[in-house]
Amino acid sequence: MKSTEFIWHNGILKPWKEATVHVTAHALHYGSSVFEGQRVYATPEGPQYFRLADHTRRLFESAKVYEISVGYTEAEINAACNEVIRANKMTSAYVRPIVFRGEGPLGVTRDDDSSIDVCIIAMDWGAYLGDALEKGADICVSSWHRTAPNTLPSWVKASGNYLSSQLIGFEAKRHGYHEGVALGCNGLLSEGAGENVFIIRDGKVRTPATSASILAGITRDTVITLAGKLGFTVEERDLPREALYSADEVFMVGTAAEITPVRSVDRKPVGNGKPGPMTKALQKAFFGLFDGTTKDEWGWLTPIDASVSKKTAA
Repeated sequence: MKSTEFIWHNGILKPWKEATVHVTAHALHYGSSVFEGQRVYATPEGPQYFRLADHTRRLFESAKVYEISVGYTEAEINAACNEVIRANKMTSAYVRPIVFRGEGPLGVTRDDDSSIDVCIIAMDWGAYLGDALEKGADICVSSWHRTAPNTLPSWVKASGNYLSSQLIGFEAKRHGYHEGVALGCNGLLSEGAGENVFIIRDGKVRTPATSASILAGITRDTVITLAGKLGFTVEERDLPREALYSADEVFMVGTAAEITPVRSVDRKPVGNGKPGPMTKALQKAFFGLFDGTTKDEWGWLTPIDASVSKKTAA
């Protein structure tokens, strides 16, 4: 990742190094923050956000669960997302809006919304798992499980949920894998450290249901929609660990990972050990949204508008 010139912080564009918070920030001590990850793609019509409104909606839904008052409307956050792209003169980007309880008392259940920080960071960030996007990733099944239902809300994109992801990811990398995938508390397949998982067998696309302690990913929803458009049968269902070993194809999806094929699981090759034809077809349809070869029938792309805010830090 490369830093950019400006970060949008509490309504003001600040130089990257000046967008700071206090060490008493509640989020630093107790994880009281929610965030999004979204991408801007360079398209023939100029830079465009992918599913911006859906990401912003989920940001507000996540904040609602943790009783964090965002202090802006969804429309204002969308406008700010545009603003940070324009200010940094970017044609493509990974964008991170984050809302968190900032400086103040250190009680666990602090209900004072007088210090809520809202930041939007735009940066250059290429393929999340490197050349695995083309060649396929080597993944493992982690010894760490996802949290049980009714412990932490898995549908919420909260920073604290990613402590589990860190354990899964660190373990995978320690053993030489690109990424790890976790089982749920019931021993059935859940999700990757930062991705949803799909399995293809006998021409059917299968993925764990949203009740499997997963984040109900926006890219996941995109893939399900595109798969239906391509005429593929999609099943959301319980899947045992061994489904990964008997699959014809496996791939992982997320805003950062996009659609990344998996070539092996626990050193066992998936299919012939190369990205499979259905995975490639879904990749083509997905990236075609941004080069114009796939028609955006769903209104997923949002152009960066031409207006420019003059409000910057002194």
